[in-house]
Amino acid sequence: MEYSLGDIEARLTPSERMPVLFIGHGNPMNAISDNAYTREWARVGREVPVPQAIVVISAHWLTPGSTHITDAPRNRVIYDFGGFPDELYHVQYPTRGDAEVARYLARQLAEYEAQLDAQWGLDHGTWSVLKHLAPEPEMPVLQVSIDYAMPLPDLYELYSRLRALRHRGVLFIGSGNIVHALNRVKWGSANGEGGEPWDWAEQFDADTAEALRDRRTDRLLDPYGTWSEARIAVPTDDHYRPMVASLSLLEDDEEISFFNDAIDLGSVGMRSFVTA
Repeated sequence: MEYSLGDIEARLTPSERMPVLFIGHGNPMNAISDNAYTREWARVGREVPVPQAIVVISAHWLTPGSTHITDAPRNRVIYDFGGFPDELYHVQYPTRGDAEVARYLARQLAEYEAQLDAQWGLDHGTWSVLKHLAPEPEMPVLQVSIDYAMPLPDLYELYSRLRALRHRGVLFIGSGNIVHALNRVKWGSANGEGGEPWDWAEQFDADTAEALRDRRTDRLLDPYGTWSEARIAVPTDDHYRPMVASLSLLEDDEEISFFNDAIDLGSVGMRSFVTA
């Protein structure tokens, strides 16, 4: 079904430009933890304007060769991890979706043949963060998947098609980790309790932060060709891609403000940003 701008006005009214967030979500245990990372998520959640809808691009919804958008009336919670305490598998995060907003998002991505998806729900890249950032959301929450087969420059172009919705009350959040090398994790060092970051992790984090500040999109869309540390810091780019999504939603006049700029577990970058 085609939706025009007039159709969506009943759902999303004109607003001041909403911020864009990128959240380094890290360990799923952050969902039920009170630590420096989660307190910052809560702080940012209190400071951003109240959105009319939240749209999250999470590293944990990969759909190679296609792009999907959740459109169920209620979002189920997905426990997409293993080996954690029972408490984590009982976390609830009741939220509603919005089929009309989903269809409008799909319309913006019609060139990419985006598909509506009533089966997915919210994975932990979304609910573990939103539990702190938006504890009791009254607005709909939707996810847009990541086409894992798409080159980064094309992925950047795809998500940029959604930029105008920032002026209709939509808060976009990319959720992943810029540095994400689970094969180099120093277990037992979570939340800064011991375990110094690897040198290459700190270097890649610093280099990408500088490129983000300077809006060097060319470098950020070619990490392996730009930085020698990338192959170690980003052995697979599933968690890097949500940062590209957030970057694509920025407008030319915007600056970003970093928070949670630590390396957890030696090799998981928690660096996050919000548009200033």
